[in-house]
Amino acid sequence: MAGPLNPKSGPPGATRRTAVGLILGAPLLGACSSVQQSLSSFSNPFSSSEPGPAGPQQQPLAVGSGQVKVGLILPLSAPGNAGVAAQSMKNAAEMALAEFQNPNIQLLIKDDAGNPQGAQQGTQQALDEGAEIILGPLFAVSVPAAAQLTRARGVSMIAFSTDSSVAGRGVFLLSFLPESDVNRIIEYSASTGKRSYAALLPENAYGNVVEASFKQVVGRRGGRIVAFEKYGADRAGAARTVAQALGQADALFVADDGDAVVGMADALTAAGANLRNIQLLGTGLWDNPRVFASPALQGGLYAAPDPAGFRSFSGRYRAKFGADPVRTATLAYDAVALVAALARTQGGQRFSPEVLTNPSGFAGIDGLFRFRADGTNERGLAVMRVASGGSTPVAGSPKSFGA
Repeated sequence: MAGPLNPKSGPPGATRRTAVGLILGAPLLGACSSVQQSLSSFSNPFSSSEPGPAGPQQQPLAVGSGQVKVGLILPLSAPGNAGVAAQSMKNAAEMALAEFQNPNIQLLIKDDAGNPQGAQQGTQQALDEGAEIILGPLFAVSVPAAAQLTRARGVSMIAFSTDSSVAGRGVFLLSFLPESDVNRIIEYSASTGKRSYAALLPENAYGNVVEASFKQVVGRRGGRIVAFEKYGADRAGAARTVAQALGQADALFVADDGDAVVGMADALTAAGANLRNIQLLGTGLWDNPRVFASPALQGGLYAAPDPAGFRSFSGRYRAKFGADPVRTATLAYDAVALVAALARTQGGQRFSPEVLTNPSGFAGIDGLFRFRADGTNERGLAVMRVASGGSTPVAGSPKSFGA
């Protein structure tokens, strides 16, 4: 059973099963799932081709004095939002180290400049300096380049990309994967008696991943899909087709970001759909003020971590750094807290795939998570209801993972 381990008070003599199952947090926290990522390149929440020059490459930095060395690869000098996010993630990593009492960890922080060559160079440096595990990179395009080196050394990597195609042997993703959102919201919907689904998805990489997960989970739960359409810039045609079929559906699943979901709701209404007569379903990208403000989307349900944890994390971050964290900063915090806890409790096999894939999982700022053998992850998510003042939980995050 997974649960919190306060980083300032963990018992050093816990058994292997308990110690791995009861890891992270400060205490157990959750988060809102507002990963505002570019849906056309969802594998990276920050465009790796933003205009403007990259900043000067930051010098390698070692933080902490522990014996267990951990590489942290981030695009610190990348242009635009990517560099800003990387700095926030670096701050969160240092914050985790500070909040975990006497961790036996030294972070070897390397700037990959947001490209595969930089990721490979930074990873090589960290490995040569004795890193036992690599955290990062952030960009999907950089993960395979770094993974060539870690696999050759038999070293595990915990990367931050949301593109599950870069996961695999020895490469684990600690990120918000669309698959977790889809599984949670459809499983919940099925548990409340919904059997027939209509769906509208964007014609892009995010939509392709969501489509595969949606069709799989609906089939697994014995449901049927009565209408399915994908759309590009013109939503009207897809909206008309689905609107005509809504009488046969129990629920309508729309997976897109806030602006697009509001636009699709308007298009459906214009096509004659009465959205009050059907249960609307979405993913964590619905965690957006525009969705909450839309009259047509009131009562819609989406999957996300409980919002309390990110609020608490943000307050501590602001107190320490005088600014708000980016949403993905929690990933860096949880990654460092995880390796610190494993270094304390798991001996020489602390970062092995067998330890990292413990089925009980771990509890962090964003709630429960566990790594699968294929390198992807599963998250324990809440189900949130859209309301004009924000969102409210209708089904809490699970306290433990099923078998």
